[in-house]
Amino acid sequence: MAINHELPFDPKAFLGLVGEGRRIENHRQGQIVFSQGDAADAVFYIEKGKVKVTVVSPQGKEAVVAILEAKDFFGEGCLAGQQYRMATVTAMTDCVIARLEKAAVVEVIHREPAFSELFIAHLLNRTIRVEADLVDQLFNSSEKRLARLLLLLANFGKEGKPEPLIAKISQETLAEMIGTTRSRVSFFMNKFRKMGLIEYNGRIEVHASLLNLVLHEQPQIVEADSSPADHD
Repeated sequence: MAINHELPFDPKAFLGLVGEGRRIENHRQGQIVFSQGDAADAVFYIEKGKVKVTVVSPQGKEAVVAILEAKDFFGEGCLAGQQYRMATVTAMTDCVIARLEKAAVVEVIHREPAFSELFIAHLLNRTIRVEADLVDQLFNSSEKRLARLLLLLANFGKEGKPEPLIAKISQETLAEMIGTTRSRVSFFMNKFRKMGLIEYNGRIEVHASLLNLVLHEQPQIVEADSSPADHD
């Protein structure tokens, strides 16, 4: 009887290799991966680095709708019939990104259950995150929304070790992501720093104690924020 020595399919190894319908791209910080309105013909997987997803309205107003990092997919809308990109994706750091042609992704999803499982898990996690973001916008104060965002950017609550030092990100970007003004973000960042919840000197270092602001409504925190209106 012949022995099958074929190794089991490793989806992460597959994503890290150049092959038919897929290639590895290097993007410098600030470089655009694709722009809103471009043809939607491929799915991307972040091997290393972080990207931001922005949308521009017909009136020219730009909003940051997501920040993605290593092990995240993006551009998967092409698999659901999306013909044009609905957003612009820009590298926030130097990035290594796998680009998979639409046909290659469809083929491996049909052929390899391990890849299908990985991809479905990504879609479910993305849906959960979008729902959580919506609840956050509807019911939480801008202060609590900012605290939650900083924790997410630092990987608290995700698999693996948290990365408390966040790559440089502007107050304008933080404000766009939580739906408030830059002045409000500045107010809360200084407040968090004074309370010892973060270190803030250009780069942001998040302390685990910031979780208390998200998990518990502490009376001293509510009282300290009586100056500006809290719900933007």
